[in-house]
Amino acid sequence: MEKVFIGIDISKLTLDVFVNSCSKTQHYKIKNCSRAIKKFFKSFSNDANTVVGMENTGRYNFELYEVLSSMNIPVFVINPLHLKKSIGLLRGKNDKLDSQRICAFLEKNYMDLQPWIPKSLDIQKINLLNTERRHRVKIRAGLLRQMKDLSFLKNHTDKEIIKLNKQLILLLDKQIKTIEKKIVEIIESNTELKDQYIRIQTVPGVGRVLATMLIVKTNGFTEIQSARKMACYSGVVPFDHRSGSSIYYKPRISTMADKELKKILHLAALSSIRLKNDLALYFQRKVLEGKNKMSVLNAIRNKIIHRVYALIKNNSVYENNLQMS
Repeated sequence: MEKVFIGIDISKLTLDVFVNSCSKTQHYKIKNCSRAIKKFFKSFSNDANTVVGMENTGRYNFELYEVLSSMNIPVFVINPLHLKKSIGLLRGKNDKLDSQRICAFLEKNYMDLQPWIPKSLDIQKINLLNTERRHRVKIRAGLLRQMKDLSFLKNHTDKEIIKLNKQLILLLDKQIKTIEKKIVEIIESNTELKDQYIRIQTVPGVGRVLATMLIVKTNGFTEIQSARKMACYSGVVPFDHRSGSSIYYKPRISTMADKELKKILHLAALSSIRLKNDLALYFQRKVLEGKNKMSVLNAIRNKIIHRVYALIKNNSVYENNLQMS
């Protein structure tokens, strides 16, 4: 049976679908809803001969994920940057062309890509709640900066505006706490996730936010299964930059990383060096040796990731042998 490659460009209301096989090359435009997606896939074999690829567009993927998770076809969710870098110079862009480019990329590279694994319902719920929490935290941070700026303009600021901002900040604080409570409730209702959540937080610096994010990003540690891959994914691994004998730079971390996860890891590293543990001693020792503080903090971020994965692999908890004075 012939191999059929399907590239899908996703938007809020519609899906542009490009189908390529030995006997057929065609573009379709369908609604981004479960009913239309199910109807479309009925004309294709429900086995490994049908290969589907798409980019990750967040919530707009959910209808497609729901249908494809019940089918037996290989699905690949492609990193947009990977796709962009592989295509080369481009002229023009529209949804139809994008679906065709996704299909062409899939046909050339699907053997080297990791297939998409459907997330459990609990992970999906946590992911959505985490996104909502992050959105409110950003709004709250913006309001706090604004309040700080307004404090320098006391004679020119409307007191009513300051009052409204304070009320909004209090409301956001309340909503963030409610969302965090819901996340914990979902985790505690799932025995496996609860066990991972508790053990991860025994690592110095790792709190509820980072523990939750690691569980979501790794799909309960079923994806990104090695610490080295996670360190690379979160942008804490330095890479060489050299060419011949004339171009050489010190190893530096890559900009291609999950920046949100990297930020939370940085806060975890800062938290860990304020506590009494071996990471704090490591930081102090390296700084006394003359190492750059940011370089040492990056090493601590890497160590935190490796310790988390070691706990998951060995089904153990972190033991701090340093006694508090």
